[in-house]
Amino acid sequence: MKAFNSGIDRSNIQKTSKTKKFFELLNDALFYVAGCTLYAISVTVFTAPNKIAPGGITGISTILHYLFNTPIGTMIFILNIPLFILGLCFISGRFIIRTIICTAIVSVLTDVFAILPIIPQYHGNMLLAALYGGLLAGIGLGLVFLRGSTTGGTDIASRLIKLKFSHIPMGRMMMFIDAIVITISAVVFRSVDSGLYALVAIFTASKVIDGLLYGSDTGRMVLVISEKNDEIAKLVITEINRGVTMLKGRGVYTGRERDVLMCAVRRPQAAILRKLVRSIDPTAFIIMCEAGDVIGEGFKPISKDD
Repeated sequence: MKAFNSGIDRSNIQKTSKTKKFFELLNDALFYVAGCTLYAISVTVFTAPNKIAPGGITGISTILHYLFNTPIGTMIFILNIPLFILGLCFISGRFIIRTIICTAIVSVLTDVFAILPIIPQYHGNMLLAALYGGLLAGIGLGLVFLRGSTTGGTDIASRLIKLKFSHIPMGRMMMFIDAIVITISAVVFRSVDSGLYALVAIFTASKVIDGLLYGSDTGRMVLVISEKNDEIAKLVITEINRGVTMLKGRGVYTGRERDVLMCAVRRPQAAILRKLVRSIDPTAFIIMCEAGDVIGEGFKPISKDD
């Protein structure tokens, strides 16, 4: 009887696992399609029609389009092919395969939107074009990044360069590559304004991406040193519903051993926590630090890619 029940349990576990994987793949597909669509719209509607080359492979493809009338979407994919090959050799195969899929979607949609005027191109205020182009690109890329993929280009190039020059921060490398593309675009378009607006688009996109990836998970790390740590910890758990960790500390000047409370809270809860601590111990020593990314229960869930 036990063996029979065990067999049923295993069967149920397998079915649950398959169902979970199916919904994960479905979520991936929805995020990829939505993100790539928004990114393609940002290029065909806002940046490319106004001669704004927002760095990376997309920027190079935009420049080539105005020099040789080549399709932007097709060139995005072609220029990424060498990076895909190198990535498959030196970077995670799963990551590169996901990136190839997203790049293909972006390439197809970019050319489709350019051929079929489903959404009219915006020709007007360059600043608005840069802002809205960056906004849509940021949302689109953020959705793709949330599901563990990219649209290729600068991200893969930076990862490959980092394998050789590991001491250089990836963000700095990406910025350097984008700066080169923007400088070339300013020369090709014979317009310093074009390069400046490209910077606006990139800055806007980066801020939106950070907001999507970390905005909901940012918080504050709070350290509390008090004579009433137990009372404070209990109140934090019951009133704010946050976990508390007790750390062992020692004052260097006094040489005295004492406990330190550590707690991660969301921004709105920081003021509530401070008020609770003060209500129990007005003389408590409180340190609040910005936490850019908080992963774990109550914040961003732990995933296989973290």
